[in-house]
Amino acid sequence: MDWGLANRMHRMFSPTTRNSVMLAVDHGYFMGPTRRLESVGATIAPLVPYADALALTRGVLRHAVPPTVPTPIVLRVSGGVTVLHDDLSHEAVTTSMADAVRLNVAAVAMSVFVGAPHEHESLVNLGNLVDAGEAAGVPVLAITAVGKELEKRDARYLALA
Repeated sequence: MDWGLANRMHRMFSPTTRNSVMLAVDHGYFMGPTRRLESVGATIAPLVPYADALALTRGVLRHAVPPTVPTPIVLRVSGGVTVLHDDLSHEAVTTSMADAVRLNVAAVAMSVFVGAPHEHESLVNLGNLVDAGEAAGVPVLAITAVGKELEKRDARYLALA
């Protein structure tokens, strides 16, 4: 494994437990303003010391997280649709790997939509993002998105995801 990739992976995990508690506040990209996250910086500030990593969008990172915060960043790089649309699976990569490197993130993350109308596009986007991540030494996390129909998801779905 490339040194940069290994270093970034190592930063996201507790050195004592080798587990990771990730504080995810990246929901605003598709949900819009979220109750209790209107002032996201003030909301997450008391929680940050307890997180091994923060998952958020580029806008939240730039405007609500001081660059002095030592907690590793997992940058959400997919988007392009909101909950107002019937099909949440029609996403694209919205932030470049060059921007992620410039922001010194520990990893990037995107949604994949197994069993959704745009499953193919989300998996192709993931493959392209992994290629870009490997070239830049940046880990890529695939977030399995269940969409609006969580109650319809069964063990087979979760196994594929």
